[in-house]
Amino acid sequence: MLKEIRPAIIVLVLLTLITGLAYPLAMTAIAGVLFPKQAQGSLIEKDGKVIGSVLIGQEFKDDKYFHGRPSATSGPDPADSTKTTSVPYNAANSSGSNLGPTSKALNDRIKEDVEKLKAENATASVPVDLVTTSGSGLDPDISPEAALFQVPRVAKARNMPEELVRQLVIVNTQGRFAGLLGEPRVNVLALNLALDRAASK
Repeated sequence: MLKEIRPAIIVLVLLTLITGLAYPLAMTAIAGVLFPKQAQGSLIEKDGKVIGSVLIGQEFKDDKYFHGRPSATSGPDPADSTKTTSVPYNAANSSGSNLGPTSKALNDRIKEDVEKLKAENATASVPVDLVTTSGSGLDPDISPEAALFQVPRVAKARNMPEELVRQLVIVNTQGRFAGLLGEPRVNVLALNLALDRAASK
């Protein structure tokens, strides 16, 4: 019986070593050489300190900054470890809200967010990505329309001309990949860093 099982065990061990160890290590090494920035997490530094990543959104609450999409990620409640609480952009717990279009809680939250945003800019329609979460809850980008919607608030909070803030949005808008794939987008962290640099000048 051992004679029949031995080839299966040898193949299992060999394939485990090849596909579970050698291949991932080789791909990690190749990625580190060909794409060093991306392999390290596409980190963004300011004054020699890592402040975020191009790939993962952050929460900005201050009126002088552009805000990203709402995040539905959660984490353990510090007061009761058996419960969870909202922890926006929690990279350890990427998830959507799992609330569907018939959910009263979702509809109430969206209505409340729309009302807040209308108070912020009554002259424009509210872009959908400012009131809906992404599937991962970690989306670092917003649409150019969502960024332009926030220009009056940001310009007023920073006492800057709206046209200057609008130009920053336009300069920081990324087009479709290869002109075909995806949608135009604005990375919120990159835009806020550009805004800080412009304000310091």
